[in-house]
Amino acid sequence: MTASSLPPASPPVLPPAGAKAAPKISFVSLGCPKALVDSERILTHLRAEGYELARRHDGADVVIVNTCGFLDSAKAESLSAIGEAMAENGRVIVTGCMGAQPDEIREKYPNLLAVTGPQAYESVVAAVHEAVPPAHDPFFDLVPPQGVKLTPRHYAYLKISEGCNNRCTFCIIPSLRGDLVSRPAGDVLREAEKLVKAGVKELLVVSQDTSAYGVDIRYATSPWRDREVRAKFYDLSAELGQLGAWVRMHYVYPYPHVDEVIPLMAEGKILPYLDMPLQHASPSVLRRMRRPGNQERQLERIRRWREICPDLAIRSTFIVGFPGETEAEFEELLAWIREAKLERVGCFEFEPVGGAVANTLGDLVPPEVKAERKRRFMEAQQGVSARLQKARIGKRLPVIIDAVEGGIAKGRSKYDAPEIDGNVHVTSRRPLRVGDIVTVKIERADAYDLYGSAV
Repeated sequence: MTASSLPPASPPVLPPAGAKAAPKISFVSLGCPKALVDSERILTHLRAEGYELARRHDGADVVIVNTCGFLDSAKAESLSAIGEAMAENGRVIVTGCMGAQPDEIREKYPNLLAVTGPQAYESVVAAVHEAVPPAHDPFFDLVPPQGVKLTPRHYAYLKISEGCNNRCTFCIIPSLRGDLVSRPAGDVLREAEKLVKAGVKELLVVSQDTSAYGVDIRYATSPWRDREVRAKFYDLSAELGQLGAWVRMHYVYPYPHVDEVIPLMAEGKILPYLDMPLQHASPSVLRRMRRPGNQERQLERIRRWREICPDLAIRSTFIVGFPGETEAEFEELLAWIREAKLERVGCFEFEPVGGAVANTLGDLVPPEVKAERKRRFMEAQQGVSARLQKARIGKRLPVIIDAVEGGIAKGRSKYDAPEIDGNVHVTSRRPLRVGDIVTVKIERADAYDLYGSAV
C-alpha cells in the first residue's frame, strides 16, 4: 500500500480584487492504483469548483483521507494517517475502502466531519461543501481537460470498472466496493484520448478484475469516434492500442478469452505485459481460496502465449501460509514457479482480514513458518528472475524515463510497471527528460534491475 502526494503546485491564479480567497484542501491517498483513480476524480471535481490544493494539513481548510481497508496492516496505516490529519488540522473527511466500515473509524476518531465508503464521490464532495463552501469564479479555468492527476505527467492509471464478482475466500473487496460495474467503452476511450493529448505516454489499465470487463453489461456497445465499440477486454485493448501510447494491462485473471489479446501484444499494439494475480499453484489451496485450480493447464497456456508472443513478460503475486497450507502444498508452488519462469513475482504472507472466509478454513500457519516459506519462495524466484534478466544483456530496449539525477536517468522497459517492478538505469551523452522514450543498450543486469546506455 502506498500513499500518494499531491502533484507540484501550479503558479497561483490571482482572484479579482475583493473576491473571496479559494478554500484549500489537503489530501492523502492510500492504497492501490484503483484508489488513486478515485482520489483523482475527487480532486478533479473539487478543483473544477475552485478549491485549491494545500501542501500541508495545517494550511488547509479541510483534510480528505482516502483509506485502504484490505488488510489489518492497511487499516492500521489508514488510522495512523487519519490521526495525523486530526492532530495537525482537526477538520477531516474520511473516504475509501475502510470507510465502508465506519464504526471502527468513528470509535477511534468520533469528531470526524464525515466518513464515506469507496467510490462515494458525491458524498465526499457534499461533505466538503458542508465543511467549507466553494468560492468558484467561472471566469477562471482551474482544471485541465484530462483532470487532476496524482501520477507523473507521462503515465496515468485508467480505471475501466468498479467492484468484483469473484468471492475469493481471502478477500473482502466485494463487500467494500460491491459487484462488478463496467464503464461504457466509449467513456473509457474518451478519457484515454484526453490523457494522451495531454502528454501521457503510458496508460496503465486497472480494475479489480480487468479481464471480466463488460460481463455485467453483456458487452454492450457504445459510440466511439465513427463506430460502436463493445465493452469487452479484447475490443477495448485493440482500440486503446491505436492511441499512440504504451498500454499496460493490470489485474488480468486468465479467463479463456485472454488468449485473444496475446496477438495484439505480438503485433506491438499493446505492451507484451500481463499482470496476472494467480495467488497459488497447489490445486487444493486454490480450491480453498475459491480460485480456478487447474494450474497444469495454465502452464500450457503460458507456453502457448509465449509461442505467439516470445517477448511476453508476466508478473504475478502469490500468498504463502494460507490457512491449512501444508509443506507439500508449498512445494507444489515452488515447483510451479520454477517451471513457469515468470518475469516478475511478488510474495505475501497470508494476513487474516476481518470478515474473510479464509479465517475459518483451517489451522493458521505459524508466523515463523510463513516467514520461512516466503524466504524460500523469493530465493527460488530470484534465481529465475536473474537468469531472465541476464538474457537481456546486449539487447536494445525502449525505455520510458521516470527520473533524471545528474548524469544518470532511471526508467522502465516495456516489461516493468511503475513502483512494483524493476528499473532500467541509463547513462547518456545527451540530456534526457522525464517522459522521454529512448532506446537503451543493456550492458549488465541483476535480479531486478537492468543497466545500460542510451543509443
